[in-house]
Amino acid sequence: MRLVKSLVERCFDLITLLSEHAGAMSLGEISRRLDVPKSAAHRLLTTLCELGWAEQDADSGFYRLSLRLAIVGQRLLVATRIPDICQPILDRLANETEGLGRIAIVDTDGLTWIAHSQGARSGLIYQPELAAKVPLHMTANGKAWLATLDRDEALARAVASGLGRSELGGPRVITTKPTFSAALDETVERGWGAAIEEAEPGVAAVAATIRVGGQVVGTVSVAGPLHRFSPLIVPEVAEKVTATAQELSALWPYRIAPQQRLPVVAAASG
Repeated sequence: MRLVKSLVERCFDLITLLSEHAGAMSLGEISRRLDVPKSAAHRLLTTLCELGWAEQDADSGFYRLSLRLAIVGQRLLVATRIPDICQPILDRLANETEGLGRIAIVDTDGLTWIAHSQGARSGLIYQPELAAKVPLHMTANGKAWLATLDRDEALARAVASGLGRSELGGPRVITTKPTFSAALDETVERGWGAAIEEAEPGVAAVAATIRVGGQVVGTVSVAGPLHRFSPLIVPEVAEKVTATAQELSALWPYRIAPQQRLPVVAAASG
């Protein structure tokens, strides 16, 4: 039984790794990143290819996921009715604030972007790099969600996302656990998260949590250039974001079972 579980875990580890490197990876790199022998990695890759979940480039021999996983994920997202119900609300928020509105959902690994809306029509427009996962330690979304967790778990997740790595983020990114913990205290007191030039230079963002039955299921945020989100404007934007989060909470179509809980991440040392 343990052997079967180990194989399943390795398979999903492989899928997760390939999903983060859409440009394809070599067998050697996959073996090294998963810390498994090349023979074991090759067997898993061969099986995924035979089932249509992965494919091997004929020229380089590198492996990548097929679009089958993306199609299945899109079907699941559509089935939840989240895009149909939430997109118009997000569009309105983005238009009112002239910023980039985004929604992220909570999963076992953190937060994942699922929707966006560009409200700026002219002038300087903020358009971030496309990425599925939300960097928790340097975004308003990350702070808004982490502030609702046990502090040890929140700090562990922040460290796992890059807290302490000064090469990540913008000029005002937080790099120490005490400072980040203080920022979470401020987030709790305000009721919304903020990130001013923490993720990228010249960009400010505000986020609030979406809750269903008292459980946080996601976050909604607005981000844009500093000249549109100055310190004087941010509280006004935060009111709109918070109101939008409350509206999304009331209409959120994907119900979470009361007994469902996310696993606790072990606190990192240091």
